[in-house]
Amino acid sequence: MTLFPIKFLSACILFVLSAAVPLTAAFADEEPEPSDKAAGVLDQYERTGEFQSCLNLRRIAQIKPLDAHYFLVRVNGGRRYLNIVTNGCRGAARSSNRIQYTTSTGRLCRNEIINVVDNTTGVLSGSCGLGSFERLERKEENEAIDQ
Repeated sequence: MTLFPIKFLSACILFVLSAAVPLTAAFADEEPEPSDKAAGVLDQYERTGEFQSCLNLRRIAQIKPLDAHYFLVRVNGGRRYLNIVTNGCRGAARSSNRIQYTTSTGRLCRNEIINVVDNTTGVLSGSCGLGSFERLERKEENEAIDQ
């Protein structure tokens, strides 16, 4: 006798979950809104739409978190890449923190986990997964001030 309500309840849960999955997928592709600081830096560049899954570690000169989601990666030779990390990396842009990662391949790749560590205490304060690396081109009016 109690079987009918359980089957009905299970069917209702499956229906709700099946409706939620497409909504989750639709929002997963949306980029987070950059902070004012990140937007100011990114305004100096054109996004090319050209992506790389990995960058050779020996080529990476600097990884600069602009905010919790947007990381500017400078490689040797001056080329820049944008990496938008998944779910944000809390505290990554704070000057009192550093990011660190471990890889055995000699490359830093999409989906690799990077950690945010407090410089003073050495305590892990967050972690996130890397996205793809999008090549950036400096806008012409900013080429003269490129480092």
